[in-house]
Amino acid sequence: MISVEEALAKILNTVHTLGDEPQPILDCLGRVLAEDVHSPLDVPPHDNSAMDGYAVQAEDIKGTSVNKPKVLAVIGEVAAGDVPKMKVKPGTAVRIMTGAFIPDEANVVVPFEDTDEVERKQHAMSQREIGICASLQVGCNIRQKGEDIAKGRLVLQKGKLLDPADIGVLASLGKSSILVTRRPVVGILATGNEVVEVNQPLPDGKIYNSNSYSLAAQVVCYGGIARLLGVAPDDIEQLTVAIRAGLECDILLTSGGVSLGDYDVVKQVLAAEGKIDFWTVRMKPGKPLAFGLFKRSDGKEVPHLGLPGNPVSSMITFEVFARPAIFKMVGRNDSVKSNITAVLENSIRNSDGRRIFARVVVTKRNNDYVAKLTGPQGSGILTSMAKANGLAIIPEDATEVKSGERVEVMMLDWDCIRS
Repeated sequence: MISVEEALAKILNTVHTLGDEPQPILDCLGRVLAEDVHSPLDVPPHDNSAMDGYAVQAEDIKGTSVNKPKVLAVIGEVAAGDVPKMKVKPGTAVRIMTGAFIPDEANVVVPFEDTDEVERKQHAMSQREIGICASLQVGCNIRQKGEDIAKGRLVLQKGKLLDPADIGVLASLGKSSILVTRRPVVGILATGNEVVEVNQPLPDGKIYNSNSYSLAAQVVCYGGIARLLGVAPDDIEQLTVAIRAGLECDILLTSGGVSLGDYDVVKQVLAAEGKIDFWTVRMKPGKPLAFGLFKRSDGKEVPHLGLPGNPVSSMITFEVFARPAIFKMVGRNDSVKSNITAVLENSIRNSDGRRIFARVVVTKRNNDYVAKLTGPQGSGILTSMAKANGLAIIPEDATEVKSGERVEVMMLDWDCIRS
């Protein structure tokens, strides 16, 4: 049996970052940028107004106030999207909307509320003049050309995980597509004579194929493309055919068939069709975990993770091993999840020297984190994963962590933490 760290290192040393592909920017959310992005233009491309108001020369309105307004001649109006053709000479003003280009020779925008525009409209006064009631400095309420992004600047760096704001930035540069790292296609094959697909009647002695669906959801959640390969029985010949059909994928996940039982045949097929690197890990749940490489007919080797058949074991081993592998394949460099320390509410015993991953609910209490077991911790109790937002980690050399002691927790879902 090898340690969690040894197993993870072997897996990560085998998988590689995939190639690049151009994608429409709306399909790039959560993807890893595969090229540096430099701006082909200034953003904004021209000085523009940050307010609805009047574009004037600051020298004209020096010393003005509500009690001492300055009346200027209104020589035109500029809406957002228009290109102004007039120049603001001394003694003149241009009515301007937010986002509109600043007319030549104007150097300040006076908001409507600092003028007598409302009063003029109410009293049917001339709209060809405007009274300015505030003294503002040069540049006030003007967004400068290139204020956000200067032409030629490095805006987004290769390796960036693209978020919604990044998509907006790309659009502001006029880019409709961008190079991102390809998402891995992850084949998912359930094994076992007892497993039935979800759309079939459930005979006595059978169970539905929950593993494939929870694993597929994890794959999608972490940036991969899930390809469901169905269910293969505990038969070497049929399992071999099913596995070969999945070797066009970038990585293959199987669930079940990796323990020491008479019908656990995944390891036998892996040994015959490729090579096994390891098949047990010092952890609980998740001890039976096979990793190796299947060889295709063209000689290419496809990484394979043989996950345990119990649903909790399957999900936890995915979280600990498959998620970092997928992250590396998509080009992410944050394969290690953020762990916290929390006060444990329940005592947890460790009787066989394995690292325990216990399902817990983490809450915040008195500015500290508290972790409480979700309930019974059997590896077949899938609802314990549905309730959990973290995995409390009990070290191999700890025979017991008592209630009130601190424990390391791998967070699964930060959004679920409640005060």
